[in-house]
Amino acid sequence: MYRDQRITVVIPCLNEEQGIAEVLRRMPPFVDEVIVVDNASTDRTADVARSLGAIVIREDVRGYGRSYKKGFSMASGDIIVTLDGDHSYPPDAISYLLEAFFHLEADFLNASRFPVRDRRAMSFKHKIGNLVLSLAMSVLFFRWVRDSQSGMWVFRRSILDRMKLESDGMAFSEEIKIEALLQPGLRFEEISILYSSRLGEIKLNPWRDGFYNLWFLLKKRFARR
Repeated sequence: MYRDQRITVVIPCLNEEQGIAEVLRRMPPFVDEVIVVDNASTDRTADVARSLGAIVIREDVRGYGRSYKKGFSMASGDIIVTLDGDHSYPPDAISYLLEAFFHLEADFLNASRFPVRDRRAMSFKHKIGNLVLSLAMSVLFFRWVRDSQSGMWVFRRSILDRMKLESDGMAFSEEIKIEALLQPGLRFEEISILYSSRLGEIKLNPWRDGFYNLWFLLKKRFARR
């Protein structure tokens, strides 16, 4: 419990047996529930997560968004926190984010990776790609968002009922932020965190995923019209 609120952490994983061990070992003790969504991993991700106390749910259909939607459907906390299983987002920053979340009276808090302090954490190509996507999202939806592709968020579980989340892939990260921005009465905030080098295999395809996410932004914007 944190300020009388139950906290659920949801972590999507695809072959992250090395990273997930470090993430779970650093999980704050006040977290009530940790859900690891095993996205059809072929390594020991599920076994490692279970051994460290996480609830493991398997999602056989591959997809970042697909994994999150499965995890959210099983979450029981009042507040949901997300992060990746590769140890790039800091589990020990959860208390800092929750304090900011309550202080700002937010409904959705985005953890921005910028400015990137660890030079090894993000290549120049990825920085440019993230900047382009964040600018595109900010222009299309009339609200400045520093990091549209961040995978660490804090939000009230109750707002999920008001969102129309369609993406099963990497575009889910920008889509959930768009939905939070567009819902009347919801307060969207953003705060910087320390982003680190990932552990394990890189699965992101920067060109394919980048162009798809840009197309998805356009589709999401004009489909609403």
